[in-house]
Amino acid sequence: MKFILLSFSTLLGFSLSHADTINFDFKDPKNVNNIIFQMDAPLESINGSGDSISGLVKFDPENPELTKGEITLDAKSLHVGNPVLKEHMLGKDWLNAEKFPSIRFTLNQLNDIKKEGIHLLANAHGKMTIRNITLDMKIPVKLTYLKGMLEKRNRVKGDLLVIRSKFSVKRDDFNIQAGQKLEKVANEIELSLNVAGAAPF
Repeated sequence: MKFILLSFSTLLGFSLSHADTINFDFKDPKNVNNIIFQMDAPLESINGSGDSISGLVKFDPENPELTKGEITLDAKSLHVGNPVLKEHMLGKDWLNAEKFPSIRFTLNQLNDIKKEGIHLLANAHGKMTIRNITLDMKIPVKLTYLKGMLEKRNRVKGDLLVIRSKFSVKRDDFNIQAGQKLEKVANEIELSLNVAGAAPF
């Protein structure tokens, strides 16, 4: 009997400790969420962006280390000013967006968390998938939990979770024309993620 009561208490305590987890939806109907990329090679500097972003992140303000989720970018939403360059970028030799339509980061945990005013600075540990190649990655992130502020953005009552991150990936790691045309297209791609997720009441 004591064992049953203890087990029930433990389960109850576990449930209560996770009761404040909030689900944030990063599908943005206004396409304000975006990712900006830059490839700086000796002969050319290429800049572009993508704005078709979706995902779900589970966040507990009292236990941010337990944060988990997934952010997905529709590869076809990536855009550069030069139409010919865009065609090459989305084509078979590069991202092959027809065959691999999604670029995805799966977040497993946050650590090295530091509070800076209303922001949380942390390292996001997870897996990055590009061209169906999945690699472990650690990405620096800044999270801002805005309780009750969704109404100011979407005219709906609820909370916001803003995520900002600057990091880089290498073409070689994801078999994107590995080792080729380095004079025109840098191996390292610098990325800036700017997204906000909504949790309506």
